[in-house]
Amino acid sequence: MSVTAESSQQTKPQRHKVTGDVHLLLRRGSAVLFGQRQNTGFEDGAWHLPSGHVEADESVIAALIREAGEEIGVTIEAKDVQFSHIMHNSSSGGRMAFFFTVRSWQGEPTNLEPDKCSNLEWFASDALPDHMIDYCRVAIQHIQRSMPFSIYGW
Repeated sequence: MSVTAESSQQTKPQRHKVTGDVHLLLRRGSAVLFGQRQNTGFEDGAWHLPSGHVEADESVIAALIREAGEEIGVTIEAKDVQFSHIMHNSSSGGRMAFFFTVRSWQGEPTNLEPDKCSNLEWFASDALPDHMIDYCRVAIQHIQRSMPFSIYGW
């Protein structure tokens, strides 16, 4: 029995498509900046890192710099961005979550999205808030152990 090109293409598994997002560990000494989510419809009340989606035709570094400006009003230079972790997360059908550490920036962090964030607060990296989105807590634990890659929820 011969397989036609048409039937062969129909049996191929669908390619996995992922959403890319970036997460900022803005560090002041041993403390990390978190925002408290509100009115988002997902994990409202939880503390989370400043974060956002990578847009079309945008690098992960450009996305991080843009999100930092939009969410907390700080200016970050690409040379000050340090890769910390990447997580393949099963959320929403699949995400690649990039975590970056920044220790140098211009401006004072300010809550520029009060409709989505009720508060900004610094937490010591060894005393994270109790109510966090779980994948973020897991990623930070990996970062603390110098583990640059993880899989979550698969």
